[in-house]
Order: sequence, then C-alpha cells, then structure tokens
Amino acid sequence: MHIGEAAMESGVTAKMIRHYESIGLIGAAQRTDGGYRSYETEDVNVLRFVKRGRTLGFSIEKIRALLALWRDRDRSSGEVKQVALAHVAELEAKIAELQGMRDSLQHLVRHCRGDSRPTCPILDDLAG
Repeated sequence: MHIGEAAMESGVTAKMIRHYESIGLIGAAQRTDGGYRSYETEDVNVLRFVKRGRTLGFSIEKIRALLALWRDRDRSSGEVKQVALAHVAELEAKIAELQGMRDSLQHLVRHCRGDSRPTCPILDDLAG
C-alpha cells in the first residue's frame, strides 16, 4: 500500500510516517519502480504501535526501546513493565507540577479584585 493508505490504516499522518522513517524509528519503506513508498501490513502494525505509544505520552526514545522489546520474543515482560513504571512515575511528576501551577494561579486569581483599578496581583507575580 502507498503512504496515504498506510496513514489511513494506522492513524498516523503521512508527514509523521516520513518523519519516523527519517529518524530511524521505523524502517525505511520499500520503494516501487516509480519511487513511491510501499508499506506492508507489518509496517502498519508498527505505525499503530508508535501512535499508541505517543498517545500514552512515551517519548520517541522510549518508543524505540519498547519497539525493540516488542520485537524481541526472548525478552521478559518484567523489562517492559520497568519501562512502563518509569513512564508512570514521570507522568505523576508532571501531574504534580501542573497541579502546583494551577494552585498558584488560582491563588493569584482569588486575590485579584478584577475591578477597574490598575493593581493586579497576577501581573505583580509575573513581574517578580
């Protein structure tokens, strides 16, 4: 199938397929005599794997590692679980950081009168 079909089947845009190929995340596509990229079902399965990994917030490098584990039938599930648990810890840290940002901003908003006066604790805080 051509890149447009692979994109539709996998849910990954043609632009991203070319990008993933250029950074070596996925293998180089076979080429037709006319120079067009040609994809097989296995290529689409890999693209779906990558898309799902990105949806779950894994970095490109983590997806690269997960792809290697996926392809390695001799690996233990414990190796995969370690990668996933590390990612969960990263997500929890990001969530805590975002909650802290929200709490700080809510505090500033509560203390801003929102009236016609020029004084504003939000702007004061941003100005340091």
